[in-house]
Amino acid sequence: MVYFILYYYTAARLCRTAFGQNTAFSPQTEEKQLLLRAILRGDLRTAFITLALSLPAIVLCLSVHEAAHGAAAYLLGDRTARNAGRVTLSPLAHIDPMGFVCLLLFGFGWARPVPVNISNFKNRRWGMALTALAGPLSNFVTAFIAYCLYLLVWMNSSSVFMQTLGMFLSIVGSMSIGLGVFNLIPVHPLDGSRVVDAFLPFSWSLRLQRYQNIILLVFIAALWFGWLDGLMSLAGNAMLHLAARCVGLFIP
Repeated sequence: MVYFILYYYTAARLCRTAFGQNTAFSPQTEEKQLLLRAILRGDLRTAFITLALSLPAIVLCLSVHEAAHGAAAYLLGDRTARNAGRVTLSPLAHIDPMGFVCLLLFGFGWARPVPVNISNFKNRRWGMALTALAGPLSNFVTAFIAYCLYLLVWMNSSSVFMQTLGMFLSIVGSMSIGLGVFNLIPVHPLDGSRVVDAFLPFSWSLRLQRYQNIILLVFIAALWFGWLDGLMSLAGNAMLHLAARCVGLFIP
């Protein structure tokens, strides 16, 4: 399996909401602020802040996503990923150097594929589907936790440290949402295709695979030009509201 990570929001949008328009990390004209764009503009301060906050967030989101695949496969009877040392949150086990650099600079990239032997599953199609689904679900759980902590920090954001911590948590939440939503798109080799395969006749799956490269390029273009921003924002706002409700249950 190859799990692509082709989209993430940085802190620009959420920092405007949490800390106001004057933050150094919230340009007025862009919702997304990629490291490469900051470098090309000569905005080294924004580039440094983006790198300093995004780097650990990317590592965390990637590690959670890939470890979830391996853990799900292990629970379903396949020890391949565990024997390969992939059921871990250590980023060294999951990060592909070239894919990681592309993700930082361009907003799309990839991680090392998690090895899975479907012959070890009792039901191969459902075992593969559940293993694939575990990745995006783990990202949604991560986003929920990050947003809950973000809201708690935002309530006590009087110091620079707390504001910076809030920015980091917002990046983790938004990256996790972007990663989870994108990977649910039913296009090979994304996780969503494995889930859909469990419901489709085998002949239909083969037909879709014939056009997978073209379809994938269309989705990459859609993400790059912002055509799917509405979907990502909707998912992010929904998770943020859910986190707010949860935090509100414990804090009046």
